[in-house]
Amino acid sequence: MTTVIVVHDVDDVQHWLASPKRAEFFAAHGMIARTFTSPAGGNRVGVVIDNVPSLDALMKALQTPEAAAAMAHDGVHPDSIQMFVAS
Repeated sequence: MTTVIVVHDVDDVQHWLASPKRAEFFAAHGMIARTFTSPAGGNRVGVVIDNVPSLDALMKALQTPEAAAAMAHDGVHPDSIQMFVAS
């Protein structure tokens, strides 16, 4: 198992924080997501994903229609996603 940090932009930080979609999606894949926001504000947010079985498994999960639906619901800007893998 590994840990991955993901940062990306969202439409509305408060909506993103309140949404259950992210936790539901990652839990369905055996992963746990913790959210982070900038104390300076702005629409750039972060997620630490724990219990990632492999980067390949995470990438496959993120390419599903369920992932696309969760990201759309949460207002995630897919083109802004950056990932960092624990080393």
